[in-house]
Amino acid sequence: METILTPEAKKFIEEWNSPTPYVTARTSGSTGTPKEIRLLKTDMRASAKATINFFGLHSRSWLHLPLSPDYIAGKMQIVRALESGATLTVEDATNRPLSGLSLNTGRRISLLPVVPSQVCGVLSSGFTDRIDNMIIGGAPLATADEQRIIDSGIPSFATYGMTETCSHVALRRLGSECFSALPGFRFSADPRGCLVINSETMSFGQLVTNDIVELDSPQAFRWRGRFDNVINSGGLKISPEEIEKKIAHLFPDGTNFYITSRRSEEAVLVTDLREPADNLMNLIETEVGHLRAPKALIFDPDIQRTSSKKIIRRKF
Repeated sequence: METILTPEAKKFIEEWNSPTPYVTARTSGSTGTPKEIRLLKTDMRASAKATINFFGLHSRSWLHLPLSPDYIAGKMQIVRALESGATLTVEDATNRPLSGLSLNTGRRISLLPVVPSQVCGVLSSGFTDRIDNMIIGGAPLATADEQRIIDSGIPSFATYGMTETCSHVALRRLGSECFSALPGFRFSADPRGCLVINSETMSFGQLVTNDIVELDSPQAFRWRGRFDNVINSGGLKISPEEIEKKIAHLFPDGTNFYITSRRSEEAVLVTDLREPADNLMNLIETEVGHLRAPKALIFDPDIQRTSSKKIIRRKF
């Protein structure tokens, strides 16, 4: 099977093969405006080798890329192929990944990186029994979509990482809550309860995040939410992401919603659902308890998202 590249992928490979010791990448803008940063090629190689070792990739593997090489997830899939000698095929980023591939090929896709908006396209592509491993990152995965992937039988993992770490440093098998470290990484927590990434193979050595976690061991953690989003309501610290996960099943598929606060630090629920059930707030209180339940419902038909499809949380 021959290597197939898009013009953007060819451009990145030229940059990779240049004598410059770094690659220019753009952050996703998850917590602010996207920015350009320089990543050392030595760090990118170390990250690629960790993923190669975890999934057992080699020169007979097939790596497919349905993401833009402009962002770190796309760049790193290309580097994994170059470092392992695997066959690489690249397509333009759409919500219908794999649609241009022939089902007549006898080969299996060894590793497929996607974002949540591409999941439905993958599941309807006809390739579900041809994918050895799929990794999903860039934004939180809806509970319903996670169950659909599990039911499909594709071995799949949610990723934890960021542009600064050259893609993921930990993976969570779908159906589990626990993120496990890739080779070369260890975890600890700072006094806020936020994750600290430690690495002997990456130039940053140690990186302090704003992600609240529950540590299971130096190699495993459970993600609980962003420190930036915590609501201090009457002395009680509320993690919006934990509440959102517990109440997601109360909303129809495709509904946008999030927990935020008023200036008084009172938790409120924001949704674009025009006609919520009359007893929605009571059902939420039953799920999360009176103290953690939002105290008001705000309708917003125009909930905004970042370029990586993460909801932009407003305060009211």
